Amino acid sequence: MRNLPNILSISRLIVTAVVFILVLVNQPAAFLVATLLFFLASITDLLDGYLARRFKVVSSFGVFLDLTADKVFVSAILVALVQIGFVPAWIVVIIIAREFLVTGLRSMAAAKGKVIPAGIWGKQKTFITLLGIGGLLLARGLGAHLLTLFPPMLMFTSQTLNIPELMQLAADVLLILATIWTVFSGIEYTLGALPLFQNEQTGSSNA
Repeated sequence: MRNLPNILSISRLIVTAVVFILVLVNQPAAFLVATLLFFLASITDLLDGYLARRFKVVSSFGVFLDLTADKVFVSAILVALVQIGFVPAWIVVIIIAREFLVTGLRSMAAAKGKVIPAGIWGKQKTFITLLGIGGLLLARGLGAHLLTLFPPMLMFTSQTLNIPELMQLAADVLLILATIWTVFSGIEYTLGALPLFQNEQTGSSNA
């Protein structure tokens, strides 16, 4: 039981590779399998942290593994979606750039013995991003390909007004919202880290 949270994190990394390949296959059946695996992996994202706290087996390695699996999970699938033209590169660049920023700020805080807590924007961003990716995978698995924002195809006809097409459009909107939340989350983390920079400047002045 002590190793279960870490096993879940490792399994998420393995599933990431499988989903990545399935997305690149770019076929409805592959997208349906990818959706199922994506859903299961998203559950482990919630479960491993809960189990680690529940059984009091939180460790530095476990935290590192969990955070790494989270970032690789989302980033890799988004990159695969860019590769096949379903998501624009600018969205993925913003999301990944934010992850580098947060990782850097957390590392700096850890070096000073401080912790920058996750803010509300970051938590909401994660949920919206996962919902957007999952919705897009499912919509493509159900055959959607006519109603999308990437590239803009907004012809509302009898052919496009169905659940898969509307799901795809909603997923695209969610990915745009996730990008906006990503920007605000990055600002939130930066503001949380400002005292670290101020302390550093104060220390330099005293010296």
